[in-house]
Amino acid sequence: MSDSETPKPTGKARARRARAVQTAGPQAQRNLLRAASELFYREGVRTVGVDAVVERAGVNKMSLYRQFSSKDELVMAYLEQQDERFFGYVERSFAQHPGEPAKQLQQYFDDLAVRASVSDYRGCPFVNVSVEFSDTAHPARQFVFRNKERLMARLVELSTAAGADDPEALANALGLMIEGVYAASQTYGPGCGPILAAPKAAAQLIAAACGGKRPT
Repeated sequence: MSDSETPKPTGKARARRARAVQTAGPQAQRNLLRAASELFYREGVRTVGVDAVVERAGVNKMSLYRQFSSKDELVMAYLEQQDERFFGYVERSFAQHPGEPAKQLQQYFDDLAVRASVSDYRGCPFVNVSVEFSDTAHPARQFVFRNKERLMARLVELSTAAGADDPEALANALGLMIEGVYAASQTYGPGCGPILAAPKAAAQLIAAACGGKRPT
């Protein structure tokens, strides 16, 4: 076949090539992380291959490996991004009641119930990853442990400031309820009865631990 007979790329193929040229360096990294975030959260880290991430990001595979040495490194970058987002949610909830730790704890459950009632909610990304990686020594599982430890430390801190008789016991109970909301969103469905009951149950726990006064 002569050069003149070589099939020319279609419009879609030319567009993909153009995007790959335009999305080098930092922009490619942002596109890859955005694509990974969408796909990993919706479909699972193990299920989604790098080809799917590259296609969604609009870059070529070489661009991916320039930014991330392996899929595992991309997964860790995804977890770091999710960690930042998660604690953004947490601290925004707490910030609604500065200096009132009992109300801060309550507000987090109020906001979590709303977030877990969105129709396409897929639960906690860290829980999802922990299910996919059975090896507790895997860096992804270790990252999950650190995320949960950090949340528990904040719950203990606020429980202490709220005057709980046993701050660690209250924090553990609230932590268990948080994980229950994540699970219920996937087993019962977003916005289910157990999720909607969580804020009231949290209020009762906080009141019992902090001298019987429920946060308003």
